[in-house]
Amino acid sequence: MTPAAPPSAEPVAAPVIRCRGVTKSFGSGDARVQALRGIDLDVRRGELLMLVGPSGCGKTTLISVMAGILDADGGDVTALGADLRSLSSGALTRWRGPRIGFVFQAFNLVPTLSLAENVAIPLLLRGAPRAKALARAGELLDAVGLGARRNAAPRELSGGQQQRVAIARALVHEPQLVVCDEPTSSLDAETGRGVMELLRAHAARPDRALVVVTHDSRVFRYADRIARMEDGRVVAVEERGDATSDGGDP
Repeated sequence: MTPAAPPSAEPVAAPVIRCRGVTKSFGSGDARVQALRGIDLDVRRGELLMLVGPSGCGKTTLISVMAGILDADGGDVTALGADLRSLSSGALTRWRGPRIGFVFQAFNLVPTLSLAENVAIPLLLRGAPRAKALARAGELLDAVGLGARRNAAPRELSGGQQQRVAIARALVHEPQLVVCDEPTSSLDAETGRGVMELLRAHAARPDRALVVVTHDSRVFRYADRIARMEDGRVVAVEERGDATSDGGDP
């Protein structure tokens, strides 16, 4: 009698992001700069992945490619099941809207809008009723400790407070992927911990992920994995185990 075949293993869920051989350059001729040099990296479901490395090594370029803000020159980029290199500019814009949350270093708050209106922008762009969008924005501002300032203008806030507004805006529409460029750079230790706990709570679901570019060693403890970059390449990826166990260097 032919022995029965062993039961097949459960299929491994596809990563939220899959990069293979990704390249990106800027400029031309003698001024050409190779920012990414064949990146191979996955972002797993439910994880907080940090990108670390010296300034100019390609970290911000990589998260911009992952989120469909920049087009890769070569290689393959799959995010949330979509082949990003196959999408037109308009299709990429429509794809990003409901799925991606961004935290930029420059904050990019609209100076003529209140804090609540700034945070509500992703919901308003998707056609949510204004009252509902502002109510949800108020909840996120409460979560980052700025609920009492919801009617203030961005110019009335410090840089660290504006950074927290930008984080609230990135999370307000419950995106599947959040990419953050130095989200704690302007924050004190206690506020930074609160922000990272909020970001981790958002990412810790099987249909979501969070990618953080950081130089802030205080927040390394929140990472599930840390990918170290040098000169446009990922040179090492560290599994962190218990993501809140320590705050040491990667």
